[in-house]
Amino acid sequence: MNNKQNLPEVPIIPVILCGGSGTRLWPLSRKSFPKQFVPLIKGKSLLELTLERVSFLSKDTICVSSEEHRFLVAQAMQAAGVHGSVLLEPVARNTAAAMAIAAILAPPEALLLFCPSDHHIPDAAAFAQTVRRGCPAAQAGAIVTFGISPSFPSTAYGYIRQGDIRPDGSFSVQGFTEKPALDKAQALLLTGRALWNGGIFLCSAATLLGALEDHAPDILQACRQAMAAATRDGQFVRPQAAAFAACRSESIDYAVMEHHPNVAVVPFTSAWSDVGSWNAVAELSTPDAQGNRIHGQGLALDAHNTFVHAPHRPVVALGTHDLLIVDTPDALLVAHSSQVEQVKQVVARLDADKVAQSVRHRKVARPWGTYDSVDVGERHQVKRISVRPGAKLSLQMHHHRAEHWIVVKGTALVTRGDEQVLLTENQSTYIPLGVTHRLENPGKTDLEIIEVQSGSYLGEDDIVRFEDSYGRDTGNA
Repeated sequence: MNNKQNLPEVPIIPVILCGGSGTRLWPLSRKSFPKQFVPLIKGKSLLELTLERVSFLSKDTICVSSEEHRFLVAQAMQAAGVHGSVLLEPVARNTAAAMAIAAILAPPEALLLFCPSDHHIPDAAAFAQTVRRGCPAAQAGAIVTFGISPSFPSTAYGYIRQGDIRPDGSFSVQGFTEKPALDKAQALLLTGRALWNGGIFLCSAATLLGALEDHAPDILQACRQAMAAATRDGQFVRPQAAAFAACRSESIDYAVMEHHPNVAVVPFTSAWSDVGSWNAVAELSTPDAQGNRIHGQGLALDAHNTFVHAPHRPVVALGTHDLLIVDTPDALLVAHSSQVEQVKQVVARLDADKVAQSVRHRKVARPWGTYDSVDVGERHQVKRISVRPGAKLSLQMHHHRAEHWIVVKGTALVTRGDEQVLLTENQSTYIPLGVTHRLENPGKTDLEIIEVQSGSYLGEDDIVRFEDSYGRDTGNA
């Protein structure tokens, strides 16, 4: 293993895969605001924690996301103190295509560390040390995967069958096993050489592109065409939509890993969770003497093994056992702990019934801040709008509604027709139907206003946008 000392230092570029809808954590995670963006742990999102974790290795990062979530990704990068490009997939095409476009964008010799955005690994230093143990194998041309030391025979994870140690200090891979039945999972653990497949990979960009050329040339060709015609807008890189949409949707495991002859594994022995269910979320917190785990304004009385997530209002669990209670402003989940894997099917049912809460939250993130639909009725809607310092909404006009704005916090610069007005707390203005207007926050603290809409149609698509700082042509403000 002396050759490990002779290899030159090669930069590592973390690539964070930010796709996925996260429906297993409904109602907190929804398609419009998936779990990787939800502040689940000490006020931070899993994406922000992932970016902080990989910053131990490099501040230069590539994120792969959707157009819809681009500003959530950019905000998380800023909060984590990292920089780099955000690749925006026009449509979701699974991990093989996401990894391919990142490898095409990166320098060929760079080592790329591919990480899911929604895993929780509390010991960032141990993670960085494990990644570095995989560098010699990756520099020598292997695709290195990091297997999680299993703590129980899970049927929810795939497994890596670990082989003998290699000269570079990693281990060979005898094969992969997809999510097994319980008896097979138990048998795998008894071998002492089985690891959970965490979906974390390290290899050079050139190695991955070569493996795709060998095992999935159609995916590589579609991604090369999409990236050849890509456009850049600041940190955002957009592959050409038609070429990328023509790409086959396939996971990297099926497309490459199960066929490639040079795959190595490095075991990771510290704490890890994919936060894939409400049971997993509950296990991130310490239980009381009765096994209850309470977040926010929850209260458990004569209850056992009950999880309550109640950030907005008091929620009381009285005499409950083995329940999960998740409260949000517009939807409530009450589930037995043995049924959490069915939440995904529940969301599918709600979606089929066209229940808006299956997809969207009442509070909606925008590039400039957020809005919360406090009340909706016939011919009126009330929103609480929060605008970040220095941000501004588009210059716009509505055909079907008028708006009243009342400032409750901060300072607002209001464009109304040909005039501009500066408003402070407890001051208000009126925007008549058909008048061009814009809301800006010129201050150094968040601006919050109450907006009262009135009119014959209050849909978010009633916007004629004349100017926008965020590159949007139509849609929401």
